[in-house]
Amino acid sequence: MSPQADFDKAAGDVKKLKTKPTDDELKELYGLYKQSTVGDINIECPGMLDLKGKAKWDAWNLKKGLSKEDAMSAYVSKAHELIEKYGL
Repeated sequence: MSPQADFDKAAGDVKKLKTKPTDDELKELYGLYKQSTVGDINIECPGMLDLKGKAKWDAWNLKKGLSKEDAMSAYVSKAHELIEKYGL
């Protein structure tokens, strides 16, 4: 499969996990997903009262500078790790 196909499959599979991953695992996936699909963060940091938005922004911002291809590869690896841990 192509890297894009692997990424698309992993993104779909992660939604089918038997158990919800931890918040840290979800933030890691979110950051890698956004870096893979959009690239470097391009939005303003949410206000301090938007805790969920701020956490998501931080997760994405941590991936800044990572190429889309590397982010896709890391996402697929993380997804496989979570699939092994939680099952489908």
